[in-house]
Amino acid sequence: MKPDPDQLVQALADPTRLRAVVLLSHEPSLCVCELTVALAVSQPKMSRHLAALRAQGIVEDGRVATFVFYRLHPRLPAWARGVVDQLARGLTHSHELAAARRRLAAFPNRPRERDAFAPCGADAASEGAAHAV
Repeated sequence: MKPDPDQLVQALADPTRLRAVVLLSHEPSLCVCELTVALAVSQPKMSRHLAALRAQGIVEDGRVATFVFYRLHPRLPAWARGVVDQLARGLTHSHELAAARRRLAAFPNRPRERDAFAPCGADAASEGAAHAV
């Protein structure tokens, strides 16, 4: 599923989802544990936000060993990537994003296996699934 403009705006209207997408726009991929630490939210809350983003086709997930990594969906339409990039520029100097980046940088023992990222195949399963955003 590819997001339409209304879905993208609705998905990014939540501050946690917006910051997660902005962080993912600057990293090849991040695991749930990294996003949880960076954004100072609980793992279940982060997983719910990521599931909503995945359902809209904004991110995709991949499993490497015991970690689930997320990245911006490589088939995200150019217009949607442009929106994400502009929002990232707007948030670059925000206190919240700076704090998230510091927490991410200070996170000990960050998973390093991300080179083996392979999509979980959840796209096909979630194509028809509707998640509340």
